[in-house]
Amino acid sequence: MTIDHKERSFNITVMSRSDVDVAIGWARQEGWNPGLQDAEAFYVADPGGFLLGRIDGEPVASLSAVRYGDDFGFIGLYIVDPAHRGRGHGWQIWQAGMASLAGRNVGLDGVVAQQDNYRRSGFRLAHRNIRFGGRAAALGRPSADIVPASRVNWQALTAYDRAHFPAPREAFLRHWIAAEQATALVCLDGSRIVGFGCLRPCVEGYKIGPLNAADPDTAARLYDALAATATPGAPIFLDVPEPNAAGIALAESKGLQPVFETARMYTGTPPPLPLDRIYGITSFELG
Repeated sequence: MTIDHKERSFNITVMSRSDVDVAIGWARQEGWNPGLQDAEAFYVADPGGFLLGRIDGEPVASLSAVRYGDDFGFIGLYIVDPAHRGRGHGWQIWQAGMASLAGRNVGLDGVVAQQDNYRRSGFRLAHRNIRFGGRAAALGRPSADIVPASRVNWQALTAYDRAHFPAPREAFLRHWIAAEQATALVCLDGSRIVGFGCLRPCVEGYKIGPLNAADPDTAARLYDALAATATPGAPIFLDVPEPNAAGIALAESKGLQPVFETARMYTGTPPPLPLDRIYGITSFELG
């Protein structure tokens, strides 16, 4: 797609893998604190789902419009370079991304400043997500029922993840749990998965996500096991769906404080997710 603006043209193309690094760099500049290895897992989720807007070859705008399965999509990384804002480039790349997701229920995590704009584009509020942050404390060893995710059956792990996400995302998950310096743990009841969480290093500290568990005790023990692998005293962030009161209580019990919020919004009916078992969402960018 090429759109002429006086003597310069605005061109939207699908990102290459290296282009995703550009968008992640912008996210860092925006203060979104991306994971250090996020780009690879993001890209494999849908290699055709990342759009870059350029003016005369210079990157100026980004958007991820990732397709999951046959009927779900997620919008993120919606950024325009500050030097090029106010010229309609964000709206143009937004339209291109939404067109690529036509016919799907589309989700996003909207920052407060943009939520009215998203409503005008047909998105409706499902719930808030609250980012909690605080310092990692020294913790004891995890119990024997908490094991590395690499030790459990892959089909069982993907089925558990699918029960807590609107669509399959196996390619993404495989890279997410294997990312450099990341920790992915599972809590087992016999051979049955009853909890799953990941911790990854970010520009600042670490984020835990996803954090899914059958009950508050399992969630707390998984949190402790993940946090124990972080550098002592480093910041840890957890993005909790506000309807999960036990998740809010968990974050507060670990000394975390609210630092940011988004609105989870969808164009269609909110997927029937078990929010009472989702203690931390995976990411604001890809859902």
